[in-house]
Amino acid sequence: MPASLEAAGLVRRAESSGDFATIIKKGDPDRGAILLVVSSRGRHVACLERMLTLDGGYQWHRVGPSESAGSDEIRDFLAKRTRFDADLWAIELDIADAERFVAETRLTG
Repeated sequence: MPASLEAAGLVRRAESSGDFATIIKKGDPDRGAILLVVSSRGRHVACLERMLTLDGGYQWHRVGPSESAGSDEIRDFLAKRTRFDADLWAIELDIADAERFVAETRLTG
């Protein structure tokens, strides 16, 4: 599935639950990596990145700053990841039940 389509689907998934979602960095529309910056009521919960597995599938992994990291730390992490991967898609999600969203997302791959 093209990265742009998956990014749009993630935004719609959050918005359909009444949560906030925005694409903060657009990458390559077809093959860019996807990074989620997940928070709940403005408190950082996790960064998740979709990574290729050895069997050719995808799985979400926690990456980057720890839970409750400050905005400067998150901004620095995103800047570093963008320099490393110009094709990266970064999506910010502020979700009421962020822990459940993270668990469900990691399970579904």
